[in-house]
Amino acid sequence: MTEARERQWQQGAYTISTDDRLLDLQVIHDFISNQSYWGQGRTLAVVQRALDNSLNFGLYQDAQQIGFARVVTDYATFAWVADVFILPAYRGRGLSKWLMEIILSHPELQGFRRWVLATKDAHGLYERFGFIPLHRPERWLERPDRNMQESPDYWQSDEVS
Repeated sequence: MTEARERQWQQGAYTISTDDRLLDLQVIHDFISNQSYWGQGRTLAVVQRALDNSLNFGLYQDAQQIGFARVVTDYATFAWVADVFILPAYRGRGLSKWLMEIILSHPELQGFRRWVLATKDAHGLYERFGFIPLHRPERWLERPDRNMQESPDYWQSDEVS
């Protein structure tokens, strides 16, 4: 992509940056693999590959990573917001709202036909930004990988046939 991908925003002691060189892979991997409900067991190699193929938004207090989100996109029609988190000690400060404001206003992420995301517990946050339930869910399908190494809670109560 272009050099414009590396942008930075400041709000008090907090910074959001799209500079991948600032990302703390260990913090991101630990949260996703050990603390999230969606990526339990995700390997370090898979996290790195996901970062390599996404537009990443790191959230920092000073130089310490305290939050993260990534956007998977073709930069033309579609964007998927994924792996959004704020470390527990930093929640309740409006940082997730600020992170979403920055993501949705990023100049390279404009004019898409559709943005999507999946959430178990943050519907209220995303609804503030115009996200709604799938308009025509009957048109969407998903294909689980039976060999997936992760154990997200998403599949735990349903049989995958």
